[in-house]
Amino acid sequence: MCVTDAGGRTQTPISRSAYNLTMIIWPILFWICVVTLVYIYAGYPLIIYLVARLKKPVTVDPPAVWPPVTILIAAYNEETVIQAKLHNSLSLDYPREKLQVLVAADGSNDRTVELVQEYASRGVDLSYQPKREGKSMALNRAMDKVTGEIILFSDANNMFEPDVLKRLVPYFSRPDVGGVTGAKHVRAFDSALGHSEGLYWKYESFIKKQEARWHSCTAVTGEIFAVRSALYTPIPAKIINDDFYTMLSLLVRGYRVLYDDGAKSFEKVSQTAGGERERRARMTAGIYQVFPLVFSADVMKRPGLFWRIVSHKLSRPVIPFAMLGALLAGLLSVIFPAASTGNPVADFFRLAAPWGWIFLGLQALFYLMALIGSKTGKNSLIGRLLYVPAFLVSSNFALFMGFVRFSRRTQQASWNRVRRVD
Repeated sequence: MCVTDAGGRTQTPISRSAYNLTMIIWPILFWICVVTLVYIYAGYPLIIYLVARLKKPVTVDPPAVWPPVTILIAAYNEETVIQAKLHNSLSLDYPREKLQVLVAADGSNDRTVELVQEYASRGVDLSYQPKREGKSMALNRAMDKVTGEIILFSDANNMFEPDVLKRLVPYFSRPDVGGVTGAKHVRAFDSALGHSEGLYWKYESFIKKQEARWHSCTAVTGEIFAVRSALYTPIPAKIINDDFYTMLSLLVRGYRVLYDDGAKSFEKVSQTAGGERERRARMTAGIYQVFPLVFSADVMKRPGLFWRIVSHKLSRPVIPFAMLGALLAGLLSVIFPAASTGNPVADFFRLAAPWGWIFLGLQALFYLMALIGSKTGKNSLIGRLLYVPAFLVSSNFALFMGFVRFSRRTQQASWNRVRRVD
């Protein structure tokens, strides 16, 4: 049996089936993917910004008496940076008698432990066992030595501005605040990777600032995350994203997690894009781990919180699949073109010619720019601009690899740190 399509062409049953798919499935798939990408990258930030305008920013005054604080530094084989980190921590503008610096160095087999012990006379404490069980377990063990009412979690390779504690600590004068995070800044902007990383963290900073103004952040920076020590919940051994787990444990108990963009942490960019992909793949595998926690009854009964977590964090791993779906749908809309209806609006949404070609061409141009950006010299303005799509493609490939690792259970909680530029 043969039929005639809208353009007057005779269709066999097989070609009619392909024609029907073109008319219905591929345009729907394409627009679902496009809307998903637009919502994740721009829609949610815009919505949260508009909602946050209805609330006043949280303001706090310095406490009459500064509470004792512990800076808890996770360090695994950090002999190249640990001395600079300890010097930075001891130099912060905070009453010295109220500040404890504690290093959790489990499993380190380089000179990290030896170097930390040299600072014992200056009040630096050490939590160490030769056996390596991962960062989460090292933090859990170190809690027995914590003396501060507030813990500032940090890494060994980031450095704080001198006023970081005096910016974070005042928020804890509010009884509803369980945690406060600060802003991550990436050094080495002379590289395109550093430039793109810097733009990404500015974008993240914007979202956190709006979320905190509304009520609470749904993401924190693990290298600058302050928590009430009394509220710390031991982290399960296999958890990769320890900071997200700690943050979520505060949110489900009704505490706020706030953000101060003036509390600054500085970190050097990864030496290579491959190193950055490795870091993001690991973190993505960690996001999949917390899906059961986010979909628990404690979170689901708070729809506003659930929506923000899904929109900000849990939606990110969807991006590579939406990109692939849009590319596939665009390609199929060209292979199986929909007949024009004569209505420009209808043809636009049906991906009828020339729209199918236009959207496929735009995607091809984006990926071509990413390819050129990954190969160019990168130090010029054009090179940096071209590297932005390369950074997005690389980052989302890492998200996909994180899904693969989670599915295969190949990502371990412990890992070897990514090397940073000198």
